[in-house]
Amino acid sequence: MTLDGTLAFLSAYWPEIVSIVALVLMSAFFSGSETALTAVSRSRIHTLEANGEQRAGIVRQLIERRDRLIGALLIGNNLANILSSSLATSLFLGVFGNSGVALATLAMTVILVIFAEVLPKSWAISTPDRFALNTAPAVKMFVAVVGPVSSFVNAIVRRILSLFGINLSREVSMLSAHEELRGAVDLLHREGSVVKADRDRLGGVLDLGELELSDIMVHRTAMRAINADDPPEVVVRTILESPFTRMPLWRGTTDNIIGVVHAKDLLRALAEPNVEPENLDISKIAQKPWFVPDSTSLENQLNAFLRRKQHFAVVVDEYGEVQGIVTLEDILEEIVGDISDEHDIEMQGVRQEADGSIVVDGTVPIRDLNRALDWHLPDEEATTIAGLVIHESMTIPEERQAFTFHGKRFIVMKREKNRITRLRIRSAEEDGAKPA
Repeated sequence: MTLDGTLAFLSAYWPEIVSIVALVLMSAFFSGSETALTAVSRSRIHTLEANGEQRAGIVRQLIERRDRLIGALLIGNNLANILSSSLATSLFLGVFGNSGVALATLAMTVILVIFAEVLPKSWAISTPDRFALNTAPAVKMFVAVVGPVSSFVNAIVRRILSLFGINLSREVSMLSAHEELRGAVDLLHREGSVVKADRDRLGGVLDLGELELSDIMVHRTAMRAINADDPPEVVVRTILESPFTRMPLWRGTTDNIIGVVHAKDLLRALAEPNVEPENLDISKIAQKPWFVPDSTSLENQLNAFLRRKQHFAVVVDEYGEVQGIVTLEDILEEIVGDISDEHDIEMQGVRQEADGSIVVDGTVPIRDLNRALDWHLPDEEATTIAGLVIHESMTIPEERQAFTFHGKRFIVMKREKNRITRLRIRSAEEDGAKPA
């Protein structure tokens, strides 16, 4: 076609050409807006709105009724696509005759896919927050006009789906808020945006409501306590040599906890005039014990510690039997990891061997092992690694027995009576090439 012919064509059909271009741009606007508003970060929008960004408030209002928003945008997008294709078909028929239908279909398919779908959606998904903020005012006006039609269409869709037993009005998210946060943190960790330490801390906060005191308490078999019937000088020496600032005080039996002795209270008592370790009555300086059920969640216990301004509690079961003790530090360690100071005793609970295996004390909590080694052993049915082996094997193993589950090879190294005290753990794949 010559230049004169092209100019003649444009002058003859310029209204149709301008209309088609405008409709393609409208379709691109609707496609990009739909992508941006469905991919926008709600937390980011909330922050922007709190900082005074008015357009963020519009975005929040739009996505609160997501079905109405998407319905309106789809209506606008389809109207623009259908109308532009119809105009193009009419134009091509007038120019090319009967073959214009095929040519118009081919041309509009390429144009709409590139300029009305892929390009605007790629742009929107690259910067969804900014795109959503820029288009929100115009989208709000369009939704206000087309919203009733969208609601009518959604009502028809719900009615049709209800015939197949699908009720959209009752559909709820299968993930809780905590699970959504945990999934987001794990995804960001895999992408490299969140380091492992931060992921573990955030995960620890989210786990507080799911864990119970029985999962983290110091069990009665490992509990350091004071016998009120021991000679006073023995009691004083035991407290001063202990790495702990608070110790339970019992009389007769360890199930009969009569108080909690704080090292500071002991030092204050010894500083009194005419007070010697030999004539000290330890029960008089002991504080009243605080008993809590072992089924209490860590979240509730943390709030109770803060509310009562206490750091120490005795854990009992449903029958009132002492099961162990829990401190504020124990709960905080579930969030930030082990808290050590210059008086803590170094415990060799986990040791890396030269062959790549891990030697673990049976009392090491599964959660601590998962956190330290980035493993994913289940901790729903057992608290300690020894408990996990017993649960999975459904027996109390003998020494040298080996089991494979959850992608690991567990070898019992030492057993005392009915307790597994030491285990060797290695990858099941590595163990396939090595004898136990």
